[in-house]
Amino acid sequence: MNRSPKPEKSIGRRGVGSRALPLCAALLLTLAAPSAGRAADAAVAQPVEAQAPQEYTIGFLPGDHLFKSLVADPRWPHFGLAYQSYLDDPKLGNVGAVSFGESFILYRDTIGAARWEAGIQAGVFAFFDLDKESSDLVNADYVGALVLGCRYGRFSALGRLFHQSSHLGDEYVLSDVAEDRVNLSYEAVDLRLSYELFGDAVRLIGGVGNIFDREPTSLDPWSLETGLELRSPWPGGRFRPVVAADVQYREENDWAADVSLRAGFELQRWLGSRKLQVLAEYFQGHSPNGQFYKDNIEYLGLGLHFNF
Repeated sequence: MNRSPKPEKSIGRRGVGSRALPLCAALLLTLAAPSAGRAADAAVAQPVEAQAPQEYTIGFLPGDHLFKSLVADPRWPHFGLAYQSYLDDPKLGNVGAVSFGESFILYRDTIGAARWEAGIQAGVFAFFDLDKESSDLVNADYVGALVLGCRYGRFSALGRLFHQSSHLGDEYVLSDVAEDRVNLSYEAVDLRLSYELFGDAVRLIGGVGNIFDREPTSLDPWSLETGLELRSPWPGGRFRPVVAADVQYREENDWAADVSLRAGFELQRWLGSRKLQVLAEYFQGHSPNGQFYKDNIEYLGLGLHFNF
């Protein structure tokens, strides 16, 4: 995909970033405000190895997940909001990225000592050019999937059969920077495996995927994924530090690594069993945004991520 000559940085672009950073800092300070109840919890925090294993509900609509959310995967369906600053990019500078989605487990049962579950997953991933006067929508990706998961002790797996399609925003299409549209759409299957050590303080992740019924038909089908998540081994209290890496390799891009790094903290017991994550992020590689899958991008960001 040909790129247009790199424009000079504008005063407006710096203005958006300078306004966003103080707002993010204020939000972090508000969330970090101490609570007497939480402080008491922290005082009696136990290492994860000393805590009882999690019990999983059996039956219809169990409400939790055998395969936990992937922290650093930029295309894991969840509710999130992030500010991203693209580095040395000829098209984008200040970007707002949002995601809406979740995995809904419909039924869970046991097979011997193992548990299995079936459900659905859906997500929308969109990003906006904050340097435009109306913060134009640039691209939106839509994902819908059937999922089958299982867990045996510290090992868990998740298989998906899903559809993904990608669409450009109207304002972007009408702009003078829009290039030829790619009608990117495909069905795919993938499998992810996970193993946890020291409770859930260390998590190893691997996966493989294959796309079919694809457009354009010239897309190479195979992909691989590796990941690592590290959490504080003392999960008691309000905050729990977390660091995560997700690296994906696609045959279409000659197996070049697409690296996603995130680090920050989880707010434990936020609205019951739900978790709110405040994460700084870094990405370098081919764009995860469907219409721009051939573009090499690099960005820094800060985001809020809400997991059920």
